[in-house]
Amino acid sequence: MLYYMRTSVAHYDSGVNGCIAMKSLVTRFRAYQLGCTGSSFSYFAAGRFTLIEARLNDTNFASVAQEMAVCGVETAHCLHITSWDSDHCSLSELPVLLKTIRPSKIECPGYEPSSDRGNDCRKLIQEYESRARASNRSVDVRYFTPEYISCLATAEQLAFQNVLYNPRWIDEACVNNNSTVELFREGSFNILSLGDVESLDISSRLRRDKYLGREVDVMILAHHGADNGFTNKRFLQHLQPHLAICSSNYDNQYQHPSDDIRELLAEHRVQLMTTKTGDIVVQSIGDHAGRFRATNLCADSTRISSQYEFVSKKATLLSYNQDTIRQLYTRRPAYRNL
Repeated sequence: MLYYMRTSVAHYDSGVNGCIAMKSLVTRFRAYQLGCTGSSFSYFAAGRFTLIEARLNDTNFASVAQEMAVCGVETAHCLHITSWDSDHCSLSELPVLLKTIRPSKIECPGYEPSSDRGNDCRKLIQEYESRARASNRSVDVRYFTPEYISCLATAEQLAFQNVLYNPRWIDEACVNNNSTVELFREGSFNILSLGDVESLDISSRLRRDKYLGREVDVMILAHHGADNGFTNKRFLQHLQPHLAICSSNYDNQYQHPSDDIRELLAEHRVQLMTTKTGDIVVQSIGDHAGRFRATNLCADSTRISSQYEFVSKKATLLSYNQDTIRQLYTRRPAYRNL
């Protein structure tokens, strides 16, 4: 199978006539402006705050602190790192980050670091775990290796468990393809994190997955929106996300996302937001059961650059009766089992 669950918390109820009804779940996602190359995001749902990528510098420090305060948390439930590359896990920033957010879980890339800086980052995480154990505090450090993923239980449709997709194997020729790919779906809208993957084979495998096309609301562009063949027409036709997020500083040398990617997103009516202008805040609204608003802020994080509202795919599907849902998910899948 192509998808796996890694948590065990469900947040849906049986409603009238046995139909599934969605609970009210306050959900927030934020993409942070870093002022330099790299990525920094957070996802809050079911009372748990996850910081995605180990980056914390002078530019995003106050915004991360503000976001944690808005979410009502003093510490992070999880630090999720997709790659050992320094733009995803900074050796100079990691000590302050661990001391500031004090995560109780750290999810690490499942491949061997290819640089001394990557190895030193892994050592810092191991030391953090040891210090926590010495002070009788539990810290769960996990390495998302192909072996780890292969031992996970199969994911369920329309559930509220996060799903791991990559790495299924280690690519010795291209370290970017060993990035962690995960669908965050604990909240009322779902986020697909793609790390730095660039392989067309991985892109093809993901677009053959029937869950992703029905459940992805927000997609973090792979490799900061690089035009390397991964994000292509067939991939977008299958996923059809409402919103694409590009982590890119204002004057980055690669000019991400590329013009071709921008045109492709526009062709498929996928709204694009980028951290070039400022932070991006995506939050559930109304009864927190599917409607969400995406706001692209200006650099000072007080003025609004653009704003859009959407309804999550999960909320739409869960409004159907069980027979309709069953028919949608039991049709012959368009992918082959691996």
